[in-house]
Amino acid sequence: MDKYKLAALVPMRHSSERVPGKNYRDFSGKPLFHHVVQTLLDCKLIDKVIIDTDSPIVMDQARQFFPEVIVLERPEHLRDGSIPMNDVLLNSINQVPADFYLQTHSTNPLLTSKTVTEGIEKFFKIQPMYDSLFSVTRKHVRFWDALARPINHNQNILLRTQDLPPIFEENSCFYIFTQAILEKKHNRIGDRPFLFEMPEVEAQDIDVELNFIVAELLYKKINNLL
Repeated sequence: MDKYKLAALVPMRHSSERVPGKNYRDFSGKPLFHHVVQTLLDCKLIDKVIIDTDSPIVMDQARQFFPEVIVLERPEHLRDGSIPMNDVLLNSINQVPADFYLQTHSTNPLLTSKTVTEGIEKFFKIQPMYDSLFSVTRKHVRFWDALARPINHNQNILLRTQDLPPIFEENSCFYIFTQAILEKKHNRIGDRPFLFEMPEVEAQDIDVELNFIVAELLYKKINNLL
């Protein structure tokens, strides 16, 4: 198999406990996973898109609608929901060689090819000073730990939230890393990661039913479908 400069990985399970069948459930007129796959295909800096799945529905639809995508059938021993994602990714990258890998999820349907392209361009400019990249969302809110201790503010100085020092949420929209990092650290984040700030509206992640409803409403609003 050819070696690619940048390969994009989209892992998908057939079953979903909190939102049944979410990966292939209709989202504004087409199955959810179609949105992020098309986003990746529209990004010219990605050389190949790879779907890793145990879902016969996803496999059939991918081959029908996205023939240019590599479809990897997930082996039986990696199908349980308790299996760490990094084990799944290691299995995928061992089959598709590349200099760098970008990984995202089918549950980020508002992610745009423009934002992904900007993240890739940024990483290619700053590596090897930075060895990996992950997307984040800027937050200006007061965070507390479980013992009621302030995390990102001084409780004796009441600043407006917009004046608080920013804190960043790892939003899981996308990661860029190498095979060496994943193998050595068993993590997508290396020793010198770059935090790539992206628009909050694109960082909607579908984890529960409410997320699905909100994300679909936002998608329809943005695309003038309401």
